Amino acid sequence: MNNTVRRAEEKDIPAVMELLKQVNLVHYEGRPDLFKPATKYTEDELRRIIDNDQTPVFVCADENGRVLGHGFCVLQRPENTRLLKDILTLYIDDICVDEKARGMHVGKMIYEHITEYARQIGCYNVTLNVWSCNPGAIKFYESLGLTPYKIGMETIL
Repeated sequence: MNNTVRRAEEKDIPAVMELLKQVNLVHYEGRPDLFKPATKYTEDELRRIIDNDQTPVFVCADENGRVLGHGFCVLQRPENTRLLKDILTLYIDDICVDEKARGMHVGKMIYEHITEYARQIGCYNVTLNVWSCNPGAIKFYESLGLTPYKIGMETIL
């Protein structure tokens, strides 16, 4: 198996759109009170995201070019704050592995590529959020060495 991780290109948009449907379905099934059965982006929005260096998107593709997974990222830096230090963070907005490619270490490859990219551009850290209704994702991120740095809490009224 000769999978590679690279920046997403316009030709990847249809496959990434399919992955966005899969990841949203996980969230919708876990929290139908919060999530709609829709995709996060339109194809035009996705095109703009892919073209923006502040929102790099990475894909893992097999030797035939088939997209097996994606990682959406956002560069963040605190602005106008006296409390937070001026650090550059690479926030992982979304990692999704195609259901047919699970267990092939695609997610790990994407995550490792993202962290190496973050090191190369001078980031202090890599962060992400994970929904508590997705225990598989929590276990996956913990297996990669991630630890909680803040916890969101709610009361449903």
